[in-house]
Amino acid sequence: MRRIPGKILSLLTLVLTLSFFAVVLSASRAQRHASTCNALVISILDSAERNFISRNDVKILMAEYGEYIGQRIDEVNLSRMEKILQSKSAILRSEAYITDDGTLHVDVTQRVPVVRFQKGDAGFYADRSGFIFPLQNKFTSMVPIVDGNIPVSIDKGFKGELSSEKEKLWVKEVISMIAFMEKSGIWSENISQMTVSTEGDLVLIPREGKERFVFGSPTEVKAKFARIGEYYEAVAPLEKGYTRVDVRYSGNIICK
Repeated sequence: MRRIPGKILSLLTLVLTLSFFAVVLSASRAQRHASTCNALVISILDSAERNFISRNDVKILMAEYGEYIGQRIDEVNLSRMEKILQSKSAILRSEAYITDDGTLHVDVTQRVPVVRFQKGDAGFYADRSGFIFPLQNKFTSMVPIVDGNIPVSIDKGFKGELSSEKEKLWVKEVISMIAFMEKSGIWSENISQMTVSTEGDLVLIPREGKERFVFGSPTEVKAKFARIGEYYEAVAPLEKGYTRVDVRYSGNIICK
């Protein structure tokens, strides 16, 4: 009986093993090709903090895609689904994927507003990047409010980046100012209202006292708050009748 050399035997074994796995992989691909989407699971990843979007809202948006239950897995356009979902102003991002059992999973992350701007009856949020999106009917976020003569012109329902560089810069400066106030802890607790005067100056109104602090533009924030602090330390204990305190100018606290 003729012997087969060990090297040839090992090579034949390897070829047969690879052939087996190729057949299995091909069968798996064929099965996945023929499988259909049979269920939908929606996850709102941060619903404990906000509730701008509900699972039902996501289902309604998914209806814009058309039929997906019963559609072959390899034909489901996941990127189109994500694009439809992210057209909703309060959705920051979405991820759609299908598991081997045919379940379509949709994970949604909501936007995080850091400030609310109120201009008459019109209001809108901005997130930390300066992205603008409308107020939501289902949920009101407890964030600082800036009202009055807001120097931003947008249509009702607008969402996205502002086109005007001047307006975009102003919004981002306000966001930076609010971030400073929150980091300090003191100012976020003690300033109850921020309004924009007809002259375009930000005016800060404290929770206690009759003072109105004329802040001007949302720039040189650290220095201006330092002057407000100096007012409370050096001026307020001596004279409590002031109602207008102007801290716009370096080295000056103008009281009336």
